[in-house]
Amino acid sequence: MNEVIEAIKSRRSVRSYTDEMPPRELIDQVVEAGLWAPSGRNLQGPIVLVVTDPELRARLSRMNAEVLGAPDGPDPFFGAPVVLVVLAPRDQANRVYDGSLVMGNLMLAAHALGLGSCWVHRARQEFDTDEGRAILAGLGIEGEWEGIGHCVLGYPAAEGVGRPRREGRVFYAE
Repeated sequence: MNEVIEAIKSRRSVRSYTDEMPPRELIDQVVEAGLWAPSGRNLQGPIVLVVTDPELRARLSRMNAEVLGAPDGPDPFFGAPVVLVVLAPRDQANRVYDGSLVMGNLMLAAHALGLGSCWVHRARQEFDTDEGRAILAGLGIEGEWEGIGHCVLGYPAAEGVGRPRREGRVFYAE
């Protein structure tokens, strides 16, 4: 089978990570793959915020847990040491679609490189707050951005579980 199709079929969401930080070279390869995602009108609007700083990662985790309504609950990032935040320009009509394609590329690239990943929601709610906008401004990210998602990344402590695909989801008009 084609290796790209095999990667698509074998990738799983990972919800348990080791503490080991992936090398910068692997993180950069994952991010580069994300930036090669197609985009409407080739605007290439989405950006990726690479969070490896433990303090900022903990802050985002806290913010995410608060949005989830579980501020004292488990880490919504499943212990992953890296959080890749995908944001898209708020004024671009295809921002959610374009950012979603970036997220898909990030997760497939991580899998191809032996890393685990998982899409974690609530980035929009985090970065719609004053605190979220202040984080971006503090990093020199100017403009109006919508959080699309977090791609948490690291070495799996446990493999994700594959499930069979549901039947009846393809229709032909021949």
